[in-house]
Amino acid sequence: MLDLCAGEVAIYAYLMYREDRRTFKCHPSYTTIGDALQMSKNTVAKYVRMLEQKRLIKTRYTTFDHNGKCCNGNLEYTILSIGEAIKLFDEKQERQLQFEFQKAQVLEKLDRFDKRHKKGTSAKTG
Repeated sequence: MLDLCAGEVAIYAYLMYREDRRTFKCHPSYTTIGDALQMSKNTVAKYVRMLEQKRLIKTRYTTFDHNGKCCNGNLEYTILSIGEAIKLFDEKQERQLQFEFQKAQVLEKLDRFDKRHKKGTSAKTG
């Protein structure tokens, strides 16, 4: 229904497995996810971005203090409602159908216009 590929499903399932059921949050690194699912860090990052675009997860950068120095932490993942993601997907599909319908109407009008205003002369070939 959400047009998810196998990698997206795997990462979403892994994040759900790791999430705190009260906060819907978890903090695994790309490396940890990749090791668990046998994917590279870059592949994990790609699928995380795709899940964000489909509004199945939200990410937030975290930091921590290490001996007085502020360091980057792992992303904080928030698992979002599947119902909201489905609603968004359906809305996108509807907008795409409306666009395709309008495009077909415009092309049909252009075709009729071209047929009515077609010139009687043909181009010379040479």
